[in-house]
Amino acid sequence: MKCYHYGGYFVWCKPPSLRPRLHLIALNAPQTGNMRGIRGADFLCFQQARAVGLKGTFRAFLSSKLQDLYTIVRRSDRDSLPILNLKDQVLFSSWESIFGDNTSKMRENVPIYSFDGRDIIRDSAWPEKMVWHGSSNKGHRQMDHYCETWRAGDHPVTGLASSLQSGQLLQQTSSSCSGSYIVLCIENAIISHSKK
Repeated sequence: MKCYHYGGYFVWCKPPSLRPRLHLIALNAPQTGNMRGIRGADFLCFQQARAVGLKGTFRAFLSSKLQDLYTIVRRSDRDSLPILNLKDQVLFSSWESIFGDNTSKMRENVPIYSFDGRDIIRDSAWPEKMVWHGSSNKGHRQMDHYCETWRAGDHPVTGLASSLQSGQLLQQTSSSCSGSYIVLCIENAIISHSKK
């Protein structure tokens, strides 16, 4: 059984699993639209995943100038792997189910956790229960609505976000880039799970 710790504190233990799956986990603090670009956001995902011993590759759940959110997960994995939270509870049946006009809602009563193990809906560290994404509901980049490639935290500039309380990740809510919102990280490579 593998146990995870963050900053010296126990987070959780889980039994080993060989079944392929992808995790969706939040950064440990809300972010404005200025994340130093998509590379800055991706680096935070990478850094915080490593800090708790997760070995998969994590990318920010964001569209950017050169990337549609939908394409972050490999084509072969989009409709075959479940999307789980930090504690291996199913959030969505597949990556594909998050997108499109008939999008699925998150499973009820299954929380999204941060890398350090907090339920982001219940925890006051995230006063705004909004998730940055910068995408259409099909996961395509929206050029005028991703906080100038995630480099702007100014009030007049906007980015697209979604209310987590809706149970959907791609609501089309135009929001000021000065807002501090949730940033999610999606595991997009399933290598090395068996090594945990």
